[in-house]
Amino acid sequence: MDWINDLLWGEGIGHSILLLSFVIAAGIQLGKIKVFGISLGITLVLFVGIILGHFGFTVNHNVIHFFKEFGLILFVYSVGMQVGPGFFSSFRQGGITLNMLACGIVFLGVATALVLHFVTGIPMPTMVGILSGAVTNTPGLGAAQQAYSDMYGVSDNTIALGYAVAYPLGVIGIILSIIFVRYVFRVNFDKENDDLNKEDASHTNEAKPISLVVKNPAVFGKTVGELSGLMDHLDFVISRVWRNDNKQIEIASAGTILNEDDKIFVITTDQDAESVKTFIGEEIDMERKQWIRMESQFINRRILITKPELNGKKLGQLKLRKLYGINITRINRAGVDLVATPGLTLQVGDRVNVVGTETAVSNVEKVLGNSMKRLNEPNLITIFIGIALGIVLGSIPITFPGIPQPVKLGLAGGPLIVAILISRFGYRYKLVTYTTQSANLMLREIGITLFLACVGISAGDGFVDTIVNNGGFAWIGYGFIITTVPLLIIGCVGRYFYKINYFTLMGLIAGSTTDPPALAYSNATAGNDAPSVGYATVYPLTMFLRVLTAQLLILFFA
Repeated sequence: MDWINDLLWGEGIGHSILLLSFVIAAGIQLGKIKVFGISLGITLVLFVGIILGHFGFTVNHNVIHFFKEFGLILFVYSVGMQVGPGFFSSFRQGGITLNMLACGIVFLGVATALVLHFVTGIPMPTMVGILSGAVTNTPGLGAAQQAYSDMYGVSDNTIALGYAVAYPLGVIGIILSIIFVRYVFRVNFDKENDDLNKEDASHTNEAKPISLVVKNPAVFGKTVGELSGLMDHLDFVISRVWRNDNKQIEIASAGTILNEDDKIFVITTDQDAESVKTFIGEEIDMERKQWIRMESQFINRRILITKPELNGKKLGQLKLRKLYGINITRINRAGVDLVATPGLTLQVGDRVNVVGTETAVSNVEKVLGNSMKRLNEPNLITIFIGIALGIVLGSIPITFPGIPQPVKLGLAGGPLIVAILISRFGYRYKLVTYTTQSANLMLREIGITLFLACVGISAGDGFVDTIVNNGGFAWIGYGFIITTVPLLIIGCVGRYFYKINYFTLMGLIAGSTTDPPALAYSNATAGNDAPSVGYATVYPLTMFLRVLTAQLLILFFA
């Protein structure tokens, strides 16, 4: 029966994978249980790991360190890929405010730790460990340990113990703070969703179809191309023209001449719709389906862009209207209809709305690809290039005047920033960044569960002893204060004074504490991407500040 003993208590690869798999499976199953309508979800993976670690189940140090870091990298990279396309626009929509509030949370946490240090007399290295655990910031823990070792030439185990003791209740405290804000302000999820949708619509180029009749004498006799030149500051596409003289519908091209009382079908945006109406003529009550019914010789089809060579090209470069006599009116990207202007950059996964004869549309289909099989193939090259670049970025030391030790973004901050940049600008370098939602979610969940299982197993050994015999109960209380006080203050300020959407606020709270379990809880609760966007908006700056402040506390107070 030696093989059973080796499998359960050894340090081999089989034992490691078996233990991690059991911890993850049990944690996920227990996380589905609701108490008073609230479940902690995959956060329970952490506590199952602590329990098994306490009872002597261990994993080889190097193996568990690898799984923990690799899981964290997978998680933050998939989050970055998910939110990257909307990350930079989020700065225009209040990202500066979110980052200032996140800075407030960081500095309030540091101030709370300093007050507790001077009041209780707990050594600063231990307090920094408690602070890092309370805000679930592993890179901050590593930075503090490195700074202490560089200063004194020896390590201080109380830093890691403080982290391990404060971490579990830190996770719970962050989630409880999110729930507290929800109940204090009586948040209605349906209303928050509606407000979020309205806010998104006001900041996007979402397509709006309108029907107009040409009434402006300045437009009479002008071609569609000339009209586009006169109104090049507006986003609009003239799709079809219904001639007033012969009552025939034709596909609009650059050379199509517009005459008085011609009816035209236009795709524009909410922001530009009024200007387009004013310049061309009057809006008429004629819906899209009426145009379709009258144009029996034309078909309307949505075609998927699946050819990698089209990734990053401008729509106008393809010259589809000129070559095939068709019209592209809208492009659907991530569920949002965009106006198909010539300058719009195409990406793999876009759905193009094409109007034309059946033969012409079929020819365009061959040009664009329209192959679901090709779209479902994972683009692993981009993922691993991004991870590699992220690790390089996270390893670069950043030196500040007066600070003896350089600061690094670490294995979490680097991949997150690179993922955001690649998902937003990768098409410029011919990188196909499209990933199906299910594939992204799979990467994200595998990453976070591996990370939590490893942290739990590592913290389990000595966890109870620290609590019972080494003042750990008080440490837990101090950690809970450091966790909740800044979050409750800034959470209420953000909601009451800045009217931040609750779903975004959830992401702000999770991101300002660099807490993946809180983000996972927020995503599951919200059912949309708003928490992830808020998380990724504040995460890079927060991670940098957490690492910097942990080192500064050691350098100045240890």
